Amino acid sequence: MAGSKNSKTEGLMYKGHPLRRAGNLIYYGTMAEKYIIMMQVLETKKEQDLDLASKVSIQLQLTDPDLKSRDRVVKRSEKDSLYAAMDIATVWLNRALAGKEK
Repeated sequence: MAGSKNSKTEGLMYKGHPLRRAGNLIYYGTMAEKYIIMMQVLETKKEQDLDLASKVSIQLQLTDPDLKSRDRVVKRSEKDSLYAAMDIATVWLNRALAGKEK
């Protein structure tokens, strides 16, 4: 339909939060909120023709630009798959944004 396209195009969303990728980094959430998740794919393994994440670092971070990068990290963990990383990232981000974090 003509005219039905949003003027603001949305990127990939996962469980109500934006998901952005830059190389081996994946950002989950928005900088407009108090917290964001940063995931880094540390290792991959070949599964047929695909590279699958086999080690992923997850960090819950404050988005305050006045803090040093190491002071922004609230929680960190490592998981053995992107699925497991996304699972914990969703819980951490939702809890933090609901005010149940620090």
